[in-house]
Amino acid sequence: MSEDFRLDMGAPWLNLLATRGRHFGAQPVERIQTVERLRDWFAQVELTPLTPVTYADVRAAHRLREALRDLALGVVDGVPPGAGQVRPLTAFLKTEPVHLAALDRLRRSAPATAADALGRLACQAADWLTGPLRHELRVCPEEDCRGVFADPGGRRRWCPSPACASRGRVRALRERRRGES
Repeated sequence: MSEDFRLDMGAPWLNLLATRGRHFGAQPVERIQTVERLRDWFAQVELTPLTPVTYADVRAAHRLREALRDLALGVVDGVPPGAGQVRPLTAFLKTEPVHLAALDRLRRSAPATAADALGRLACQAADWLTGPLRHELRVCPEEDCRGVFADPGGRRRWCPSPACASRGRVRALRERRRGES
């Protein structure tokens, strides 16, 4: 189903980017339209806030997602960001204490609010975009997708979406056949 969450991009912040599918296509798919969907997404990435999620939080998640998309595409394409691109991300960066507990496994404290959960995602993204993990980022070559994903082995050509890989392989086959004739 096109509204299912994509959780296979390599990190929670990359999965946030995938909450808007076919972003560059004629009919993008918004996977976080409601408070309930954002709450469900937070649960799936283990960032459920202690306080209720609001519509303002949904709008904030969309703002963070689009700020991260611009920065991530720039990092992969080797385009330096402008101050106007960095400012929206820095608005989400704040220090929120994360407490660890040794229970049945090592656990971290839940974020108090959705803003804190988004702040954790922003911190994770900032670490990736500015540190050595930026070299593992790839962009799907499908024009309507351009999904950013982690590729630690450096061998993936498309994002983890089977649809993108299928379309790309069919297009490549047609081009090879056209070249042979």
